[in-house]
Amino acid sequence: MLRRALPARPEARRIMIGTLLSAIGRGLTLPFLFIYLTDVRGLGDARAGLVIGWFGAVTLALSPLGGTLIDRFGARRVVLPCLVVEAIGTGSLALVDSTATAFGVMTLIAVGSSAIWAGQNTILASLTGDGERQRVFGLNFALLNLGIGVGGLISGAVVDVAHPVTFQAIYVLDAVSYLMPGLILLTLPHVGHRLAKDRAEDAGPGAGGYLTVLRDRPFRRLVIFGLVLTTCGYAQIEVGFAAYSVRVVEVTPRVVAWALAGNTVMIVLSQLLVIRRMEGRSRTGALAAVGAVFATAWLVLGAAGVIGTGNALLAALGVVACSAIFGFGETMLSPVMPALTNALATDELRGRYNAMSSMIFGISGVIGPVTAGPLIGAAHGRLWVAVVVGGCLTASVLALSLRPLLTAAQDGRAAAPVPAREPEPVAG
Repeated sequence: MLRRALPARPEARRIMIGTLLSAIGRGLTLPFLFIYLTDVRGLGDARAGLVIGWFGAVTLALSPLGGTLIDRFGARRVVLPCLVVEAIGTGSLALVDSTATAFGVMTLIAVGSSAIWAGQNTILASLTGDGERQRVFGLNFALLNLGIGVGGLISGAVVDVAHPVTFQAIYVLDAVSYLMPGLILLTLPHVGHRLAKDRAEDAGPGAGGYLTVLRDRPFRRLVIFGLVLTTCGYAQIEVGFAAYSVRVVEVTPRVVAWALAGNTVMIVLSQLLVIRRMEGRSRTGALAAVGAVFATAWLVLGAAGVIGTGNALLAALGVVACSAIFGFGETMLSPVMPALTNALATDELRGRYNAMSSMIFGISGVIGPVTAGPLIGAAHGRLWVAVVVGGCLTASVLALSLRPLLTAAQDGRAAAPVPAREPEPVAG
């Protein structure tokens, strides 16, 4: 299964090695930013929250510009400097000593990260054909989670709030890891150049840009689906899931950590099998199934809340099961969403399509945490469970409504040939 999931072109394989290496560095620091800012650097909870929220807002604001630059100059010329900026910013976190420096450093990191995801997806899409793209994106997601899991295990055994140098060390290592994809890209001089021979802007008013992307009815429906699903799904993990588990189910934070580890294990172990089972099947059907799986995960968590302290072990198992079930849904979403996005995109606007797809997570990442707190505080969390379950099922309906708008090839029901080589790059 691994051999079949690997992309045909060696350049794409090397790009995915960069994903794994940078993910290990990301995993070193991912769970600890809030703790580092508050318990090590002395920022209050509110100020630390504002700093983290500021990062999300800046990243979201700059993402459209990143997509435009990718289409105009090529992903290579955008991703390489962004990786350097991201590395400098992440390493600078080790030197943060005040709220002002924290805001400055997080702004720098946001500038770097604003175009990396869209740029790397554009590069990977340019190196793969539609017939293999779904498998490749799925494997890339599994490698991302594997790296984050490995990094998290390492940092969990090392960091100590009584020794700030341990946190400084992992931020420096994370900075180094961001340079790895850049170094690999530098060894591939013909990868990541501008794909289209003629710039969309030269074709006349309205011929290119985000207005054209938004006029794409199938993609517009896909974006609406993504916003609903991620707001009621991904965006609830960091705040809604953790808060409900601790405050309503009344498990310890350690159980929450075990649950998140279970999520990673589920993704790494099942991703290849899911990719194989999904070949030749409807992508919109898979997206609808994701909504149903996410809804099931939240129902299991809701049941754990009903059990509560009446049976602490069963309640804890419910929390872990929720996270694992959610991970299974992620294994279906991760290959399909980028594959469908790039099946709808044109070379002239591929960067913008990928940027807008990545913005879905940024927008829902703002809405989800803001709404989770009040909903969990109402009716002992039952209102929150009802809203997220209903939202996920609504997303399933939206996914099914997308099918008539797609061709069989776009929906994944017709095999597409794998290109022998990358589209000829355009100088400039």
